[in-house]
Amino acid sequence: MKTTKKAAVLAAAVFAAGLALTSAPAASAETASPAQKAFCGVKSDGKLWCGNRYRAKAYAHRSYSSAVRGELRTTYSWFACWGPGDHHSGGNNIWYWTKTDTGGWGNVPAVDIYTPRDPAPGLRQC
Repeated sequence: MKTTKKAAVLAAAVFAAGLALTSAPAASAETASPAQKAFCGVKSDGKLWCGNRYRAKAYAHRSYSSAVRGELRTTYSWFACWGPGDHHSGGNNIWYWTKTDTGGWGNVPAVDIYTPRDPAPGLRQC
């Protein structure tokens, strides 16, 4: 009886481990490690990868008065370029262009992106 119980526990553990491996999500912004989230800079792909405010809005133009194109639903995103626009509460007029997590492309004010300085060094201007 003891052996059967041990075998059942072992079989359940092996099954659970296999299930965890097959259902694990691919690495993405949602599953980025703390070390990846801590990095904020331009990578070899030419994009700025940086932490950002959850549910930051992206606008059609570099202005809060323009249409909202989408949201950043993750807290670590990439940005293709930057450009000047309306001043915002971050104390500057820098906005970053990206594809949002809800599908649209838009401009995110720098105040919502955790850059050490704006514009981010090494990122091209739009």
